[in-house]
Amino acid sequence: MSDTRQPVVLVTGASSGIGKACAEHLAARGFRVFGSQRRPAEGSHGAVAMIAMDVDDDASVTRGIADLVERAGRLDAVVNNAGHALTGAVEDTAIDEARAQLETNFFGVLRVCRAVLPIMRAQGGGHIINISSLAGVLGLPFSGLYSASKFALEGMSESLRHEVRPFAIRVVLIEPGDFQSRLPLSRRTVAAAALNPAYQAAFAASKAQQDRDEAGAPTPEPVAALVERVLRDPSPALRYSVGMLGQRIVVPLKRLLPQRLFEWALRQALNLG
Repeated sequence: MSDTRQPVVLVTGASSGIGKACAEHLAARGFRVFGSQRRPAEGSHGAVAMIAMDVDDDASVTRGIADLVERAGRLDAVVNNAGHALTGAVEDTAIDEARAQLETNFFGVLRVCRAVLPIMRAQGGGHIINISSLAGVLGLPFSGLYSASKFALEGMSESLRHEVRPFAIRVVLIEPGDFQSRLPLSRRTVAAAALNPAYQAAFAASKAQQDRDEAGAPTPEPVAALVERVLRDPSPALRYSVGMLGQRIVVPLKRLLPQRLFEWALRQALNLG
């Protein structure tokens, strides 16, 4: 960001995990940071000013962005981080459960983008960083709707990047692997997972491996440092992966290995046999 004024950044889902790490990191490095969560006590968390914004609700997003711009006078960047995870077999996932997953992880990002783009165009530029996932690069068993939400986010972001480039707005995807956050604690399991015996053994094995991976995951500071680097880059790349090498390696492997070999290796890694 070349503007000499203090850049103003909005981080959604900033109450914990990756969002909190990003907000605090940026605030400590000279950015004016607003963090959003659904029902905060308005005020500030240290150097981060908190605003109420539910990304599932059009009116809430409109109010939140308007409040931020009224207070700061501008908006230079958005880090779309708000989201949650749904786990369970695709067959067991009710339509309402699937819809709720997409509502936050995809449509929530879309709402925020639509609200901030006119502001950034009028200012002559900005950055939109969408926090995706390695699950947006490959479909993970028993996280099918979570992967679907991130695949959708990847496609929309790639298209949006082309559309807004003439306005000096840079759209970037960051694809983290596992990091310590509240995502595992808030993960929702589809209701029918406990009712359908067809997938229970494989689901239990996959979940046990997932729990082990998350228990050994690093803290999210590397994501925050990457976000800062992207914001300071006037011409960032479209995609950046970040996390443990053993997880990030799946991105080039999916591209390079024969499909059957890659699927076999993924099943082994996920303890699915």
